[in-house]
Amino acid sequence: MASTVTTEPSKNSPASSRPGYGQLLRTRGAWTFLLPGFAARQPFAMLTLSIVLLVQHTTGSYGAAGAVAAATGVSMAVFAPYSGRLADRYGQRAVLVPGVLVHTLSGLTLTALALTDAPLWALFAAAVPTGASVPQIGPMVRARWGVKLQDSPLMTTAAAFESVTDELTFVVGPLLATALCTAVDPAAGLVTEAALTLIGGLLFAAQKNTQPRVTVSGHARVEHVSALRIPGVRILIVTFLGIGAVFGGMQVSLAAFSESIGEPGLNGVLYGVFAAGNMLSGLVCGAIAWKVAPQRRLLVAYGALALTASGLWAAHSVLVLAGLGLLVGMCIAPALITGYTLVEGLVPAGARTEAFTWLTGAVALGQAAAVTVAGQLEDRFWGGAGFLVPMGGTVLALGTLLALRSRLAPPRATKVVARGAAYREPVAIGEM
Repeated sequence: MASTVTTEPSKNSPASSRPGYGQLLRTRGAWTFLLPGFAARQPFAMLTLSIVLLVQHTTGSYGAAGAVAAATGVSMAVFAPYSGRLADRYGQRAVLVPGVLVHTLSGLTLTALALTDAPLWALFAAAVPTGASVPQIGPMVRARWGVKLQDSPLMTTAAAFESVTDELTFVVGPLLATALCTAVDPAAGLVTEAALTLIGGLLFAAQKNTQPRVTVSGHARVEHVSALRIPGVRILIVTFLGIGAVFGGMQVSLAAFSESIGEPGLNGVLYGVFAAGNMLSGLVCGAIAWKVAPQRRLLVAYGALALTASGLWAAHSVLVLAGLGLLVGMCIAPALITGYTLVEGLVPAGARTEAFTWLTGAVALGQAAAVTVAGQLEDRFWGGAGFLVPMGGTVLALGTLLALRSRLAPPRATKVVARGAAYREPVAIGEM
């Protein structure tokens, strides 16, 4: 696919062709959505753990707490793509404002029900809208980068930057939720999550100048085609389900391993090593000027991920498990970054927010399923059996990726558009 990047620097494009974080962060108007976007996406990583800690405190049951949290995660995964589709069609602000209001109200309702010893069915009833209304800030930020950078080589750097930001969120969020729930009040985590969502979400929605424009021209039908109809997106969804299986399986299995050796405090250390590997490789991946096609990069990164994840179940010492966890984390970021980068070539601009939310939802769904399965394996079989979940999830996803890798190629463009606006011609949608 021919590049449409101009050789002359402009106010929205870097002067050099070599990507770098400094150039990325100097993009005009970027900080207006990055700062409120970071505040608004922080609650995403606090929600599940805050629910678990609160419901376990009020019911005395980890099973009930996990079930309510899982209901939130599944509803988020199911409804997130529809939120993305609405954002593509009507604009991010039109979806964000009512969404953050619903989420805040639902989260506070869930908190009140838990504190008043409401029956379990009532907690489930509040958990579903709480999860369904989680603002999809990460995909929306990625879509704004797409508007700012278009076909710039900095798109890979932006994808890496967002991956690192997501990982930082998942490191800080659980720590903040745990500190609030244990040192302040069991309900403090969920209340803070609701407050941050409301404030950060409204501030992010107020940045109207950087949001993708809604297409209302005669090509609107093409621009608003569902991202799920594109075969490459469906393959990436399967790929990201496998990544979610790694996150969920690692969370449960590392906790079970630490408990089995009588050192429960090591859980945070081991998961921190895993997250550090993810962040480190994400930073490196974004700093490289890649000359290899993203399709090939994804195959290599995902093959390495499946290989390293397949050895976790055999680790019987803290040092070996920490080393393998670091390697697994280092393989995740390149796969995530490359997957998000492929969306730019596969999906028309008018459906990219939806595509990003499908991928984010796939990670959440894979994580929710992995937590459940890994927990059952740890309870019913040997210690460390839960590590079979990351292996199984990534191997199955890798098989799908290898078999259908040709569908990840971007559609052929009939001509280069001087302005850099792609997909002006109708694109034939094949079947997977």
